[in-house]
Amino acid sequence: MRYRYAVEADAPALAGLFAANHHDALTEEQRAEQGFVQGAFGAETLRGMARDRELLVADAGQGRLAGLLALSVARDMGDPPAAVLGLLHAQDGLDWQGRPLGEVPWLLYGPVVVDAAFRGHGVARGLFGTALDAAVGRAELLVAFIEAGNAPSWKVHVDAFGMTPLGEYVVDGRTYTAVAAAVPVAP
Repeated sequence: MRYRYAVEADAPALAGLFAANHHDALTEEQRAEQGFVQGAFGAETLRGMARDRELLVADAGQGRLAGLLALSVARDMGDPPAAVLGLLHAQDGLDWQGRPLGEVPWLLYGPVVVDAAFRGHGVARGLFGTALDAAVGRAELLVAFIEAGNAPSWKVHVDAFGMTPLGEYVVDGRTYTAVAAAVPVAP
């Protein structure tokens, strides 16, 4: 598996991967078992994110993408989704090692999606490690949010990767937990 920044030509495959794992495309059982992503990420949006170097991919070779991970500056997003806006508004009430999140340079981690055929093979861990490496010198933290009820995402990011819960916030009646991982210090 090769981990790299996405290129614009990846956009159609990324849009298909995202759509196949979107909250609305899955049954309640599938969401409970495998987790889900939300938001509007069509091919044009993903093409722009690739152009801006905001997407990492797991490239399985022969034109097959096994996963994607968005890594962006939340405050620079032109039209952030409601959950991201909620995170931005809540950041001064979220704590990272005694400091309000708003005082810590951070990058938004996610969404992350792994193709069903590649789950359980370390793709998410590879994307996570690649994101940490890509953030060196750019931020102190990677920050994600997990919607209440998305137990698979919690299991991966908090239980397996060791991301630290920072606190909860609510947007439109939906509860999210902000989680963070420290970025290694540049050598």
